[in-house]
Amino acid sequence: MSVGEWVSTSVPYLAGSAGTGGDAWAAEAAAEGRRGSQRIVRAGETEPPEAVAELLGTPAGQHVIARRRIMYLDGEPCELTDTYYPLDIAAGSGLAGTAKIRGGAIRLLADLGYAGVRAREEVTARLATDHEREQLRLAAGDPVLQLTRLTLDGADRPLQVDVMAMPPRRQKLRYEIKIG
Repeated sequence: MSVGEWVSTSVPYLAGSAGTGGDAWAAEAAAEGRRGSQRIVRAGETEPPEAVAELLGTPAGQHVIARRRIMYLDGEPCELTDTYYPLDIAAGSGLAGTAKIRGGAIRLLADLGYAGVRAREEVTARLATDHEREQLRLAAGDPVLQLTRLTLDGADRPLQVDVMAMPPRRQKLRYEIKIG
């Protein structure tokens, strides 16, 4: 890995965060000798973007619970993450608030009876929006990588959708796939 390059894997965010106090991001950064933190900007009930509603199987106009976070690496903003949950799963839970969740969101979902068993991720590149440029301190015309993750339970019910935007500079996503 070159200096300043960041390699991230999805597994810690899907499997839960035993022993990390619930902050898989901070644990992942610390394992690389770096400092990871996050700030929850807002949380609560909202109408999701059309693509998210489709992934969640939510009818148009129906609300979901959303949490918006800014992720920091060594004090610099490096990712914007919006996570969406079906209303019947997350309403009234810690997922609907801005407080950090003890044990993390994956553990809370499991405690509520919802365990993810499969995830599908899609990565695309696009130009950053004005909001993303401001939050991530990007220049006009800078691109972002957008990673969209759908987590499903054993019955293929959508449990959550994560939409992450990150500058591609020094970013590397790593996937390991078990075959057979």
